Amino acid sequence: MVAVRKSGFLGMTVAEFLDWNGDGTDTRYELVNGEPRAMAPASATHAYLQVALARLIEGHLIDRGSPCRAATEAPVVPGLSSNVNLRVPDLAVTCAPDDPDARLLPDPVLIVEILSPGNERETRSNLWAYASIPSVQEILFVQSTRVGAELHRRCNGDWPTEPIIIGPDDELVLASIGYRVPLIQVYARTKLVRQPD
Repeated sequence: MVAVRKSGFLGMTVAEFLDWNGDGTDTRYELVNGEPRAMAPASATHAYLQVALARLIEGHLIDRGSPCRAATEAPVVPGLSSNVNLRVPDLAVTCAPDDPDARLLPDPVLIVEILSPGNERETRSNLWAYASIPSVQEILFVQSTRVGAELHRRCNGDWPTEPIIIGPDDELVLASIGYRVPLIQVYARTKLVRQPD
């Protein structure tokens, strides 16, 4: 059941959203202040980056025997306005015990979003939602049109006003999971670094 707000817009809770069957299409949605928001289809480069990051990060976690796990497109709920907000990041890492009945990713420590030209503004607007989750230590935005990233890292409980900018020649350091990799390696199988045949 969807409640009607005083403004006249339909409002939905997280619980209602999780039970919602969608609009009958293959469109993916997030819940933003009680309103389902369509997520733009990903470009091929976006998809390659998502797979590369998942492979690299999950491989690292397995190699070090970490209890943490990486998940793609797993729903997370912000710490603020949590009854009417749910986001679906491209990748997230949790160190919470596995619960096969869980519908949400519990206690993410790292959230990764890949920025695409068609939805960069909406994706960036999720920063506040992710930063409000008490367990989140790092939020990574990865570019899909050039080699580059921005890392927001919680320090002593606070979020700095400016992100760490990571360029093509820099190393990506994810302190939340003890991982470091040359950023260029994340892009290795994309057209952004591949040389023509």
